Amino acid sequence: MITLQKLYLCTYNVIQAFGWSWMLYILISHYGDGSSTLSFWDKIWLPLFIFQFSAYLETIHAITGLVRSNPIIVLVQVTSRAFIYIVLLSLPSESVGSSFSLPYTLVSWCIAEIIKYSYYFMNLIEYIPYFLIWLRYSSFIILYPTGISGELLCIYNAIIYSKSNPDVWSYTLPNQWNFTFSYLYLLIMVVITYIPGSPILYKHMLSQRQKALNTNVKTKKEPDQKCSSGMD
Repeated sequence: MITLQKLYLCTYNVIQAFGWSWMLYILISHYGDGSSTLSFWDKIWLPLFIFQFSAYLETIHAITGLVRSNPIIVLVQVTSRAFIYIVLLSLPSESVGSSFSLPYTLVSWCIAEIIKYSYYFMNLIEYIPYFLIWLRYSSFIILYPTGISGELLCIYNAIIYSKSNPDVWSYTLPNQWNFTFSYLYLLIMVVITYIPGSPILYKHMLSQRQKALNTNVKTKKEPDQKCSSGMD
């Protein structure tokens, strides 16, 4: 008998899988049809906002015990993606729409999310085809490096723009609060965190892959619903 909690989680995962599939369709159709007068950013910013920021619900899922995940880790992982969206907002829309970094990043995000949420849904109904298990624990081998490099390209574009426009999202002295904030320095600090963090996380995912694929599919239990910047 299906419970209300399971019905909710099934619905959530189906909606997310549909949303990221829709964005992948928008991406493919935009670059496959050169007749559109709208930039890619004009088409994608709203669905990307909806489905990326709705992932914060997963923090609530973890806090309430709906899924076996560490809420702090989930919060950090979701926020890392949301930060890239905010970075894109700091750039002129025409610049974002014409940049290679956005579609390059979004391809990795979409494929990873479609696989992830499909996997979670199939796990909830207690039937996971082996090919989906393999994709869930193997696709990151490619999608993690491409996703990370795409995110870094987005941040790099923001750094270049911020250097020539130092007042963008910055708060400089003198002011009544005697407080200063440099958006440029924040971007640089984020890039620095990628350097030690990315190899560690990639190594962890390789370890998880070995454990998952070496476990009998019939007796395998679902691991914590953890995700990463490059493959969640």
